[in-house]
Amino acid sequence: MKPLPISAIAFICALIIQGTVAHGPAALAQEASMALCDGVIVEVEAKHQCHKPGERFTGCAQCPEMVVVPPGSFDMGSKDHSGDETPVHRVTLAKPIAISRYEITFEQWDACVAGGGCIHVPNDQGWARGSRPVLDVSWNDVTATYLPWLSRISGQAYRLLTEAEWEYAARAGSTAVYSWGDEIGLGAANCDGCGSNWDNRQTAPAGSFPPNAFGLYDMHGNVWEWTQDCYRENYETASPIGAAATDPDCSSYVVRGGGWNDRPKYLRSAIRYGDPPDYRSNYVGFRVARAAAAK
Repeated sequence: MKPLPISAIAFICALIIQGTVAHGPAALAQEASMALCDGVIVEVEAKHQCHKPGERFTGCAQCPEMVVVPPGSFDMGSKDHSGDETPVHRVTLAKPIAISRYEITFEQWDACVAGGGCIHVPNDQGWARGSRPVLDVSWNDVTATYLPWLSRISGQAYRLLTEAEWEYAARAGSTAVYSWGDEIGLGAANCDGCGSNWDNRQTAPAGSFPPNAFGLYDMHGNVWEWTQDCYRENYETASPIGAAATDPDCSSYVVRGGGWNDRPKYLRSAIRYGDPPDYRSNYVGFRVARAAAAK
């Protein structure tokens, strides 16, 4: 049996000494259980639940479905392509992270507009809204309106993925060009040359293609995805623990994954570009993340 970490033992002891009288045995037992959580803690109807890697949850009625991705290490970048993907470097994500299974959809963004949290009403290009990934939203739109609204209605902190978290999640344990292998194949994604029904015409409804090994959909193609990071020309100063690259005067933020109108080479796990924070287009969207609770 794996020994308990010292921090967890200390936390449980403190609960036993201080919490039994104040909260009662049942509450004490739940708090002690959460101290041992090796996943993501979610509060539902005033009760905390521990969701472990591979498990899915929805934090509220209007929240996106999330899947817990395990911690791990990977080699980030590529030595075979653009210089901004170098140097290849080792990154370790020490804790699990919950990531939305799908790209955020028009239905979810429109709920934010209806709820008074979002001002901008994105153009769907006549492709329909509903379950298609939202597009025509800028980094500023996402971080200044949608994320604060989602965090407020759920009582939990939602955010964009860091660039390192994004690539780790896209690879899902693979070292190949794409999460499924080195060739784009047919029918694995939506792009210009992917062999789908939507190729180079429009976005596909979220979840139209098989998920990767972490249970995440559309990490390659459909729409590019905003990340937290300020774009830098290489990885010379990249964080070994996956922290975001920040700059108070950032003029360009990283987008990842490729879009419905891109050739397959732009869907690689390592591909990266930068766009201005106020940039809106019909091929850029996003997904969200929630970190593991601190113990």
